[in-house]
Amino acid sequence: MLITIAGLVIAWSLRPPPASDAGAVTPQDELRCGTTACRSVVKQEVGVDSVELVVGEGAGRIRTSGASGTNIFELTIASSGARIDASSLQCVDAEVAVCLVRGEVRGEVLGEVLVRRSGAWTRAQVPYVASGAYMALHDVNKDTVADVVAVQRVCQAGVDCSRWFAQVFSPAGGGGELGCTPVVRAPESLPGWPTVIPDPSELRQCGPTPS
Repeated sequence: MLITIAGLVIAWSLRPPPASDAGAVTPQDELRCGTTACRSVVKQEVGVDSVELVVGEGAGRIRTSGASGTNIFELTIASSGARIDASSLQCVDAEVAVCLVRGEVRGEVLGEVLVRRSGAWTRAQVPYVASGAYMALHDVNKDTVADVVAVQRVCQAGVDCSRWFAQVFSPAGGGGELGCTPVVRAPESLPGWPTVIPDPSELRQCGPTPS
């Protein structure tokens, strides 16, 4: 989807293409991440399970273990150059649990999501990008399933920006958009800044341009 502002056409969705392998792989005795052995970066308890990010040279994995069994998923944003650190993992435990893995690269935040339904972890097929360098989980529509909130800047990369908005996606709905907030002139004017949590009444259809 494209938006046009002042004669400038900007890609509405800046997401990288989805990984070809969306499923889990069989755990190995020595887990490899690229050309090196994996090292643990951050681990979080999600109810009866643990979710852990492990990285190596230019690659990474997401490892789940516990009552739901052991599964290993490719950490696709690490392969795209995103920085993975202790703040890269956010999980919200619920009947439908959601884990967001995020990392910064070239001023943007890349993200991918795991969802646990009926005791099984799967990867959401939609990867995310926040050009405004903010991405987090919040239950915006109050359906007890965490949503992905991504702040976007409506400007070309590398230039000062005075047009910002928040875009909300629902993992429960297959990763589709719930809507976007009106454009504001500074990120501090976004609802709840610096923890951006729009009210559902503030969301509008995201295309062709938020207003």
